[in-house]
Amino acid sequence: MADAADVILEAAGRSIDSMTRKQLIAVTLATLLVVSIVAGLSFFSTDSSETKTSAVFGGEDGWRAYSVVAPIDTGINVYHDHFRTNDTYPQWLQDGLGVNRVCDLTFEGTWQERYDADKEACWDTLTASDIVYFPGTKIIGTSPDGDSDILILDDPSDGHGSAVTGAVLDANPMAVIFFVEGFSSEAVQAAADQPLVDILTTSFGAPGSVPVPGIERATESAVVEFNKIHTGAADNSPSPAVQDATAGPPWSIGIAGYAEEGDDQKEIMSGSYPDISADWTQVLPNHDDIDGYHETSGTSFATPRTAGILSFVLESLREEYNDPSSGASPDVRSGLLVNGTDDAGMSFSISNAQVREALNLSAWYPDLGWDPTSGTMPISPVAPCMQTGWGLVNLSNIEPIIKHLNGSEALPDRPADVVACMDLNQQAREAYWAAYPSAPGEIYITGGEGTRVKD
Repeated sequence: MADAADVILEAAGRSIDSMTRKQLIAVTLATLLVVSIVAGLSFFSTDSSETKTSAVFGGEDGWRAYSVVAPIDTGINVYHDHFRTNDTYPQWLQDGLGVNRVCDLTFEGTWQERYDADKEACWDTLTASDIVYFPGTKIIGTSPDGDSDILILDDPSDGHGSAVTGAVLDANPMAVIFFVEGFSSEAVQAAADQPLVDILTTSFGAPGSVPVPGIERATESAVVEFNKIHTGAADNSPSPAVQDATAGPPWSIGIAGYAEEGDDQKEIMSGSYPDISADWTQVLPNHDDIDGYHETSGTSFATPRTAGILSFVLESLREEYNDPSSGASPDVRSGLLVNGTDDAGMSFSISNAQVREALNLSAWYPDLGWDPTSGTMPISPVAPCMQTGWGLVNLSNIEPIIKHLNGSEALPDRPADVVACMDLNQQAREAYWAAYPSAPGEIYITGGEGTRVKD
């Protein structure tokens, strides 16, 4: 596959009429191209059972190995037990993430009582330039757009961001959260510009994967310029992901959904031809109480779960190879997500491209166990890549990815038909996003707890 860094995109404004006409042509051509390969592709199937490995520790100044994930969303409920920790982020980590404010929260009483107690000292004083650490939680937060009712906090009109962040931590409970409230390119860039951030995860965009530009220039900056990982939600519709501004760009990992702990088949209302598919339905923290949870569905949550999985992998490898830092700063870490040495002093490094390759190799297609009453779509034995990309990913993929990356047990190559299908996917994305650069476009947000914002 061509490297994302080789993709050169023009930066020119387009009229709405011109953009719509050309984008519809592009989508049509891409669809025809995709359909033409179906007959020549065959089925690949590997069983997988879900297991979870343990978190690991070690690091700078005696602190543990760590990884930083940046969810970008509506806001976050810093009072919820799901985000609490006895860990205290060391000063060097706070400094590295640009913290300029500390809010000591109240952790007694109801959500409302806690908010009221902290309103005057914290919430009423925050500005768009603040990066805030909340001791007793796993969260450092910022709201660079500065346009919400309560900056950073997932207030009663929101809810989505708390669930998204909960999905990250369900996959890696030890992740450091650099939370960014907002839905703009500026909000995404705020995470991209942070040297210690490893992974950005976004779960918003135009409904139906309507091919209008959105945040892709900022995600390109994060991945191509700063060597981070970006996980982006495909739409909550069967729309192809190629033209989706969140899941489609070739530098992003586009994620659709499947029915984990159900029949393992594709969710009907989930984007097609993504990079991978992950858990569609999860039980995640509420935004307006301190210990409640709700079941919710969508690629909005499959995506941050995958970010958490990759965060766990990075954290484990950093522990194993005595890497005390995070991020992939070109200046400090030579663009490497893992940059350490083994116990014998031999250097060891891992890049974004290597992580992405290992993720692709670890994905799997389920046996056909479709339940016609489940509301899912059976994954076709012909060209399953058209529905779920490289395949399904859950917590069981963690250990194989780690073993592949540390060289202890290489993952087997995928069958040639799967590789051909996904090479075509990447080529279509590179061609589309080279031909149709950014222009002003609208991002649609609906809000509400568990609402499928992107999707």
